[in-house]
Amino acid sequence: MAVSRDLDRIAQADIATSGLCFTDFGALEALLHRGSMRVNDIADTVMITSGSMTTAIDRLESKGLVRRVAHERDGRVRMVELTEAGRALIEPAYAAHSDTIESAFEPLDRGERAQLLALLLKLRRSTRARR
Repeated sequence: MAVSRDLDRIAQADIATSGLCFTDFGALEALLHRGSMRVNDIADTVMITSGSMTTAIDRLESKGLVRRVAHERDGRVRMVELTEAGRALIEPAYAAHSDTIESAFEPLDRGERAQLLALLLKLRRSTRARR
């Protein structure tokens, strides 16, 4: 838990330098890497409630960083996608953040990092199955 809190502190401080809050950064990063998504899917990815994510998407939309569009096959479904301004903000912010997080793991060699990732993913699958 202490390591998790330390990593979270590092991540939060780094994300703040982008001018974004953690939730907004997470939403933009999800859209950057996964493409257009439904609000509920972004919420699941960022691990917040759909109501909180709707508020975040409203905030990002008012800043011109995302837009809501009709789903290409089902017009009843609204998708969220990055705008050019959103992409221009998140691409360099994510690259810098990735470097910061990478540096936090420098004490581990490549093999140890791979082993840690494998073990954490195994633990995540197990804990998710308990829900």
